[in-house]
Amino acid sequence: MPSLPTTIADTQLGLTQAELHILRQHQQVALSAQPTPSHSHNPSLASTRGRGTARVSNSSSRAASNASSHAGGAGRLLLDASSLAALSTHFANLMGAIERKLDQFNAQSAASISAQQARASKSIAHADVELARVRQVLQTIDDLENEYDKIRNIRNIVKSFRGRVESLERRVDSKTSSKGRGGGSLSAGYASSRR
Repeated sequence: MPSLPTTIADTQLGLTQAELHILRQHQQVALSAQPTPSHSHNPSLASTRGRGTARVSNSSSRAASNASSHAGGAGRLLLDASSLAALSTHFANLMGAIERKLDQFNAQSAASISAQQARASKSIAHADVELARVRQVLQTIDDLENEYDKIRNIRNIVKSFRGRVESLERRVDSKTSSKGRGGGSLSAGYASSRR
């Protein structure tokens, strides 16, 4: 029966130091906001679940509940599907927030440029102030775009791991009633796919 690794060193993901810092920080945020999983008391639902599914679900729950004290601080990426889904959703929301900020700052930049052009003939001093403000806004836009690119790169890696983990969980569930063959290391499979 294939065994699922619960974590992988985030240094194996091919991220820069800045991206690793973002991943570690936001994994803690995403998992701390994740609701505690509750166990179903529906007999009909319980009867339809195999032992493999229960074992995988319990493992995922334990991994998520221990994330704050173990995974993030030790530089590990949690590989259970629920944690990866929470992290992927968190990054999607974060990217959306950055996009809204970019729209806001782009609008401010356009307004400042228009104001500068309209008032340049009346006041050189005021034009200089507007120009400095434009430069500041443009720098903020550059910083946000850089942050967005880093987060997008991290999110793509998280989505890739999520797909692999969910596939492995389905294989584990389908083979619990019969003898299965080893599924191999997820981290080895990821490293092979990058070559």
